[in-house]
Amino acid sequence: MTDATPTAPAAERHWIRALQLLAAGTVLRLLMAARVPLTSDEAYYWEWSRALAAGYFDHPPAIAWLIALGGDSELGVRLGAVLTGGLAGLAVLRTARRLGGDAAALWASLIFACLPLAAAGYVLATPDAPLFCALAWTLHAVVEALESPVGSRDSLRWWAVAGAAIGVAMLSKYTAVLIPAAIALSCLLYAPLRARFREPGPYLAVGLASLVLAPNLWWNFTHDWASFAFQLGHGLGAPKQAGLAAIATRELNLIGGQAGLASPVLFVLLVGALWRALRQRDDVVLQLLATVSVVVLVFFAWSATRKNVEANWPASAWLSGMILLAVEAAHTTRRAWLRGGLWLGAVLVVVVYVDAATLLAPRLGLRPGRDPVSKAYGWDAVSGSVQEAVRLALSARRGDPAPRHVWVAADRYQDAAQLAWGLRHSGFDTLGVFSTNLGGRTNQYDLWPGFRQVAKQGDALVLVLDDARSAEAAEPSPILALAPYFSRIDQGPPVVRTAHGLTLGRQRAWLLRDWRGGWPGHSTPSIPEFR
Repeated sequence: MTDATPTAPAAERHWIRALQLLAAGTVLRLLMAARVPLTSDEAYYWEWSRALAAGYFDHPPAIAWLIALGGDSELGVRLGAVLTGGLAGLAVLRTARRLGGDAAALWASLIFACLPLAAAGYVLATPDAPLFCALAWTLHAVVEALESPVGSRDSLRWWAVAGAAIGVAMLSKYTAVLIPAAIALSCLLYAPLRARFREPGPYLAVGLASLVLAPNLWWNFTHDWASFAFQLGHGLGAPKQAGLAAIATRELNLIGGQAGLASPVLFVLLVGALWRALRQRDDVVLQLLATVSVVVLVFFAWSATRKNVEANWPASAWLSGMILLAVEAAHTTRRAWLRGGLWLGAVLVVVVYVDAATLLAPRLGLRPGRDPVSKAYGWDAVSGSVQEAVRLALSARRGDPAPRHVWVAADRYQDAAQLAWGLRHSGFDTLGVFSTNLGGRTNQYDLWPGFRQVAKQGDALVLVLDDARSAEAAEPSPILALAPYFSRIDQGPPVVRTAHGLTLGRQRAWLLRDWRGGWPGHSTPSIPEFR
């Protein structure tokens, strides 16, 4: 490599520009956070934030706590995610600066801003937001500790920061445990790092991480380890499809997903930086950062032999990859491919934002059902249909007795969360929305009191379902399953979800009148008439 160390004034300018670029990216993400409707997963996590706990069925609690700090608006829900994204970027910049100087920090800010991963991972209110932030500061603290003398006060302090940060990371996603495992493996593999086992810092880090995670461990203990069991089954359960062809397909999907998150050129450059850092022998800190990335990627490559791996699951591997690529770029004049990759990544980030704001992908032919962004739009019309069904039930037409209460539900947790969000922001008075989960997987709604636990006989239920059937088709399976437990069931008109002139989906609100008690699997009264 050719040394390209800048002079002191130039170095200072590099650092200032790096911070300015990070701030500009954060402001842009705040604007996008206020512009785009909540996705179904975000609405689901918002539901969690209204019932704060030390754990939830699907994930640890950090995202719920983070959302609870904001307000009841799209920006309020995402504010914590965007700000933690900025803090993650600051940690990446500081680590690159520590290892490669101010020029490396500037390159790190460019890479951080131009990864398509930034377009969603640092905007959406998902567990990835606190995860990336906590892991970025974990890596920074470990680098600072390793750059300090063994057993020094500075080393002990930074190990303590690393322990607290990894505890927060594991409160975000359990896969964060891969990072301390990789750090410990590096201290075993690389001789200059073995002396760290003789200082108290790493053991203090483990103790602090365990202390931070303790509330969630207690929650899992008191809930039959539900969250741990779900995540293990979700990622490492029995494969739906076995055989070499299925495994190869999943591995290719994994590679394609990572190339999409990083953009194709930057993906190749990041992998190259990892490979070169592993091979060089004169800087064990760089080797440790590369090992962290490799351990995460290898784990999810193994996971893909059993189950499909979603693109965001291994995304934390690129935190240390960004640092290594930035340090490399600061000490070479051969940057043509990196500049090209940054331009391509920036274009892809813009495309992601334009798609989120205007539904570009469906306009270009992608079916709305396959576009996660499309699923976030049009729920105001569904909420209006639910409100009309509730008013109809309360009007007690046809001589029906007025129900004590009309409850609202959907059969999928994603739809239930969208309804809860839409009804709350339309000012409609409701005691909450249930997810019946008759046709989907277990989720957090199953741990909360459901309709069967809170309703009284004679109550009504408005159930929102997808409406893809023809006039001659049988009623949806959830309606058939619930029919024996209500005196009469009326179907409302179909509601078409639209946005930007596009048809995105069809839902229908079913009014189930006069609950007779019981629930599928508990009792079987006679079947009522459909109307």
